Amino acid sequence: MRLTQSAPARITAVLSAVLYAGLLTASPALAGNPSASDGDEMPNRWEVAHHLNAHMANANGNPDHDGLRNLSEYRTGTLPRVEDTDGDGMDDGDEVHDGSATTDPTDADSDNDGTPDGDEDADSDGVNNEDEDDATETCINDDNDTDDDGVANEDENDFGTSAHDSDSDNDGTPDGQEDNDHDGVADDQDDDTQDDACASDGDSQGDDG
Repeated sequence: MRLTQSAPARITAVLSAVLYAGLLTASPALAGNPSASDGDEMPNRWEVAHHLNAHMANANGNPDHDGLRNLSEYRTGTLPRVEDTDGDGMDDGDEVHDGSATTDPTDADSDNDGTPDGDEDADSDGVNNEDEDDATETCINDDNDTDDDGVANEDENDFGTSAHDSDSDNDGTPDGQEDNDHDGVADDQDDDTQDDACASDGDSQGDDG
């Protein structure tokens, strides 16, 4: 008497043989692909670490308004919620899109000459890199003041203060009320101009010149 396999048993045997031969592979989700849950090409672990939604395709998001979308931030190694990752005074998007090899969004002094990229003048027009785009930048993209001390992040390096510490020298006076360049003008007023439409530092003139 000849024994035969049942249909389910035959199917199981065939699939096992095919998988063993490598002819079929599990789906990315089953294989543990960290990008598979939302398909936006950014690993879930990276999104979670940077407070992004790992279960929603948000490659085109730009929460820090720095000119780089989330996917670009991931690919360039910058921070999606910090407009100036390396703290050199230039927004990440400006450094990526300026077409200059002398600026790198992850290196505050890309040419190692002792001057932060934001204080350089790459196109030799008499305007520092960090101020180049201020005249045309919309208010929502205008430079943030992370520590709320009255000094824009991009200007903190000019005064030797920290963009993440409102009282960098711990003397009880906020950085914006200091006069670190000893010009007789408080730091939070140094870059203000009458025609600046963005008043993010809370005064009547605006934030940057």
